[in-house]
Amino acid sequence: METPWLSEREQQTWRRLVAVLELLPGVLNSQLGRDENLTSFDYFALAMLSEAPERALRMTKLAGLTNATLARLSNVVRRLEARGLVERRPRADDRRATDVVLTDEGWATVVRAAPGHVQTVRSAVLDPLSDAQVDQLGEICSQLLERLDPDHQMVGHDRPA
Repeated sequence: METPWLSEREQQTWRRLVAVLELLPGVLNSQLGRDENLTSFDYFALAMLSEAPERALRMTKLAGLTNATLARLSNVVRRLEARGLVERRPRADDRRATDVVLTDEGWATVVRAAPGHVQTVRSAVLDPLSDAQVDQLGEICSQLLERLDPDHQMVGHDRPA
């Protein structure tokens, strides 16, 4: 079978996407690191916990929501736990499983970090786009997410109405 090479237009689009994917984490990490000594992944994990019932999630659920391996998430949780931002607790209904719980200090950290993070997201991603382009970007990301995460493990999929 012959390889369907990218056209010039497709190659230019792909390279632009790769550039955005490479640059955006640095922009987010820079702001969050400066303001709260967090990485964007740390913040994402804390944010997922802040939105969960009782600010707690099973490790495997948090791993799915953040697209992290359990090993990576365990390292991040260990670091956040050392800072007093989260606690690990055995699940009452299944002692083999572990919940990650956002502490009061973790909640305060998310609350402090959120305004700067939102401002950075707006400045780097949303403000340069028109309203129609924001809608288009949402539709494009939705299509890509369906292909990349067909089991809907990560956040970002359209929620049923």
